[in-house]
Amino acid sequence: MIQNALRLSSFTLILTALFFSSCQKQEEKTVVEAPKERISIAEIEEGIKTYIAQVSAENEGIFPVKDENHDLKMKLVRVHTEYLSNLGPNSHFACVDLVDESGEVFDVDFFMEGKPGDMKVTQTTVHKLNGKPFYSWKQKADKTWYRVPMEQTDNSLLGVIEGEDSFEFYYTVTVPPLTEKAKLWIPLAESDPFQTVEVMEISTPVKAKKLNDPVNKNTILYLELSPEQSGEHIEIAYSVNRKEKGPYEAPAPNPSVDLASNILMPKGGRFEEIAKEALGPKINESNLIQARALYDYIIDNMRYMKFGDFGRGDSNYACDSKTGNCSEFHSFFISLARSVGIPARFAIGASIPSDRNEGGIDGYHCWAEFYADGKWWPVDISEANKYTALATYYFGRHPANRIELTRGRDLEVSPSPASGPINFLAYPYLEIKGKEVKAPTRFTFQRKS
Repeated sequence: MIQNALRLSSFTLILTALFFSSCQKQEEKTVVEAPKERISIAEIEEGIKTYIAQVSAENEGIFPVKDENHDLKMKLVRVHTEYLSNLGPNSHFACVDLVDESGEVFDVDFFMEGKPGDMKVTQTTVHKLNGKPFYSWKQKADKTWYRVPMEQTDNSLLGVIEGEDSFEFYYTVTVPPLTEKAKLWIPLAESDPFQTVEVMEISTPVKAKKLNDPVNKNTILYLELSPEQSGEHIEIAYSVNRKEKGPYEAPAPNPSVDLASNILMPKGGRFEEIAKEALGPKINESNLIQARALYDYIIDNMRYMKFGDFGRGDSNYACDSKTGNCSEFHSFFISLARSVGIPARFAIGASIPSDRNEGGIDGYHCWAEFYADGKWWPVDISEANKYTALATYYFGRHPANRIELTRGRDLEVSPSPASGPINFLAYPYLEIKGKEVKAPTRFTFQRKS
């Protein structure tokens, strides 16, 4: 079973769980063997939530965060459950997103000591601001880690594996409590010139049907669920060999798709005005020059910020707020590009951490491509925004350490959701009585040796 493939040794768990790319420890520590009986991840999550709630109650609803460089007044946004870990019998690690009074989102690491119901925070470290790290980490031969200033960080510590990468990718969905019938759509990754995908196992509680998305060439798994499936798991295991992606020749764009409006990714109107203003005299240059100017405009004018109504790939929201996650960055870019006649398209999947070889993945990641000079050019603007040193790399490159799950927007399949086309598909789309319901989903990976 997939779950068996995911079981790691206690020793490996301690090494990998501490140092996820978005939340890692500040001080070097000698790795010790885990005890046989450990506090559960749910208990660690409850411990950090309780601590933040108690401190906030003592400070008029504000959680103060101080380290050597910050003195902040914060509120909880979310706990990174994929990074919670045991460091020893009574030693634990947690990572959370906190937003301060100005709306900036900080990624904060906590080290805790104690048992359930009596956990004390011993150390607090601010690691990232709006997704941008203040430092990265590197591992020594003795398996301890040390902090590396950003100016001394190479591409591998910034999330990039060049050339090729090989890994197993595990996609796990937990069916939420159901009181009536439900329908579920799940993306099914496929091979293309840059990724070779082998489906090692699909485990479903009911028979699944494969649906075709004829416009974007996606394959989608479809299940009809009943209350009896509440709490059961749907698991897909992939073996993936991925190549770094650069500009490539491919069939010419389809204007009815690659130059068209989408429901949340429209073109024309104010997007055309903004694009032309951003381009200035470059409006008369090649599509390649124009695309770089729009790429730079997005980097200069948007902040990577998971706050508010983010995560839907809504170009209007991105335009108004100038904030969002990868979906807003790339939707805004595509709306601008299409508005001045540059074909562009959207894709989504997951980035595989470059600084470790197994463990959890912090959700989906998306990117874009545009067409110029007879080639499709990959771009990753949200990553370029986080790591300015890689802005040149991400204009025309996607690293090898990622998996693409689906392409396009407004996906149409049959049967389809009652609400209409699917906006985009990385996490599953679960529908009950015509309304979307979230289904807990976890991505994990193990790099091949």
